[in-house]
Amino acid sequence: MSTTVKAAVFSEQGAPPQIRDLVLPDPGPGQVRVRLAAAGVCHSDLSLSNGTLAQKWPAVLGHEGAGTVDAVGEDVTGLVPGQQVILNWAPPCRECWFCLQGEPHLCEHALDRTAQPYAELSDGTPVYPGLGCGAFAEATVVPAHAVIPLPDGIDPSVAAVLGCAMLTGWGAVNNSAGVHEGQSAVVLGLGGVGLSVLQSARLAGADPVIAVDVSPDKEELARSLGATDFLVADDSLTKAVRRLTGGRGADHAFEVVGSAKVVRSAWSASRRGGTITVVGVGRADDEVSFNALELFHQARTLRGCVYGSSDPTRDIPLIAEQVRSGELKLSAMVTDEISLEGVPEAFERMARGKGGRSLVRFGR
Repeated sequence: MSTTVKAAVFSEQGAPPQIRDLVLPDPGPGQVRVRLAAAGVCHSDLSLSNGTLAQKWPAVLGHEGAGTVDAVGEDVTGLVPGQQVILNWAPPCRECWFCLQGEPHLCEHALDRTAQPYAELSDGTPVYPGLGCGAFAEATVVPAHAVIPLPDGIDPSVAAVLGCAMLTGWGAVNNSAGVHEGQSAVVLGLGGVGLSVLQSARLAGADPVIAVDVSPDKEELARSLGATDFLVADDSLTKAVRRLTGGRGADHAFEVVGSAKVVRSAWSASRRGGTITVVGVGRADDEVSFNALELFHQARTLRGCVYGSSDPTRDIPLIAEQVRSGELKLSAMVTDEISLEGVPEAFERMARGKGGRSLVRFGR
């Protein structure tokens, strides 16, 4: 048995998707079929499509999704049809060395499924799931441990952004950087993840919270989500940040673009002894260089941040509490609601640095 759904299918690197019929198998042992309600368009999807990140073709991209369990396979416990869930694109195995060290975000097997076909086109061509999820489709089939039950009181129509943007941004602040009350923070890049970092830094008690983007159009949104100051990214950025932080630079700088140039900007905008957290996914050939003297003299900490150093099973319920209280705002980060046909335009907006999160709404 199988199920046929509509999906945005990418045939090759750099090609725009086409809306095609996708044949999903019934969920096998340990699998579930999820009927998608919404899927966020993340910069990592753009990176997969343009070759920055490796991807097998043809593929259905999309990894930030939420929906309803449609069917379950054998040996699935704790999930039932009709249950609302969030997709987890990096499900930990709980058994590898990293998982046993308390680092499930670095699980050796989290992305195993990306190299395996999960569905077919109507002519029998195998199709691969972007980051193991394939969320740019009306439904998908994933391992049961790749979904998280949606906490009570969360609007399912915007819950998709919990699965990547908010989890990554919140985790970058709380798990990776460990921002404390009264520390200063500068956030470079205000897409979906950057806006999540911004909100989370404000909620952690950072002051000032300085938002930075190439687009001045994002100032109003940034301030509404907690930025105390807004700066346009240009050659005067370092001096501007220092003026706002007692002449020292920020205690915490978050790079949320994925660019060597922006990493250097974050480095320069932080104080001696400060922390730079690289959240953005950059190209393998986009190299950052430091001289030996500045590494010694500045005594800064430069660290990467994979998936917010998070454990979704642990962290999503914590984030949900702050969403329910109104302290974290999901819907405010969504600047464009689109159909599957709108994915190419959403990619173009991201490439131009426009808008926050685009959200595919199914059934539009």
